[in-house]
Amino acid sequence: MQTIVERHPGLTPPDRRAELLREPGFGKVFTDHMAMAWWRDGEWTAPRITPRRPLALDPAAAVLHYAQEIFEGMKAYRTEEGEVLLFRPEVNAKRFARSAERMAMPQVPEALFSAAVEALIRTDRDWIPSGEGSLYLRPFMIATEAFLGVRPATEYLFCVLACPVGAYFKGGAKPVTVWASTTFTRAAAGGTGAAKCGGNYAGSLIAQAEAIRHGCDQVVFLDAAEHRWIEELGGMNVFFLVDGTLITPPLTGTILEGVTRSSLLTLAREEGLKVEERPYDFETLKADAASGRLTEAFACGTAAVVAAIGEVRHAAGAFAIAGGVEGPVTSTLRRRLTDIQRGQAPDPHGWTRRVQL
Repeated sequence: MQTIVERHPGLTPPDRRAELLREPGFGKVFTDHMAMAWWRDGEWTAPRITPRRPLALDPAAAVLHYAQEIFEGMKAYRTEEGEVLLFRPEVNAKRFARSAERMAMPQVPEALFSAAVEALIRTDRDWIPSGEGSLYLRPFMIATEAFLGVRPATEYLFCVLACPVGAYFKGGAKPVTVWASTTFTRAAAGGTGAAKCGGNYAGSLIAQAEAIRHGCDQVVFLDAAEHRWIEELGGMNVFFLVDGTLITPPLTGTILEGVTRSSLLTLAREEGLKVEERPYDFETLKADAASGRLTEAFACGTAAVVAAIGEVRHAAGAFAIAGGVEGPVTSTLRRRLTDIQRGQAPDPHGWTRRVQL
């Protein structure tokens, strides 16, 4: 697909870029360009690379009033040989389309999605960190039509941002502490839990703030109906190793189908682990942690990849998981996944895609 490229007239100087890449943090440093395409008159324009700049929106734009918005998260990795790899980008494109359908928005064709992402990577390839860092990509779509009637919009903007990133959690890969929320829920049956839309995250922020007040890194949500079954963290899926069996909550429509989650299920089976996608309730989690049956727990997602859970806090107390240290299964699965993502191990599933620079 033909992509128009408009170069930034004031590119970040190489020395300033190198300084920013030394410690980019997460989501704080952005590249010079962005990709854009518009839905008008029932069809998409060709993607366009432009200088990164503020968007001009009418104050009556539908996204500002009715939250028609979706997004994705994915990464590009620089290999030791200097190549650039994307990890399962077609899965992100398909999930983006499913989110659009749920939010009554037009679907972005996979070819357009890929063309925009890869054109942005080519344009800003000098921003891709070497070593342990990566280039985080944020495709998103918003309703831009100016109107105040309650109906799906007729005009949309598809955009892709890029930012070099380091570790998601401060201190790198170490066990995190989570807060089990019994007050707030993330999603309910029939809602938007399986869509990657901003409203899901906005609704989770008060619970995340509650977690931070209790000294926790993340919040874990229980189901909306019974406040009993573990579902997912604020932005990550979750796994538990109980008596040697790896358990993760099933995809019933209230949980986001994570790309990392899906990949880890495959890798765990290849490691010879018994894997079950089934409900797991909070009271059983506490009992299994106390008895020692629960030997590991971890959260996973594009941003953090795999993060061991060392302690769970809740309104009635707290408990550690296996002494609060990262277990061997968690370490093995993270290493296997990241080695494939970075081109340091064979890729038998064809998960990586080389970007033509």
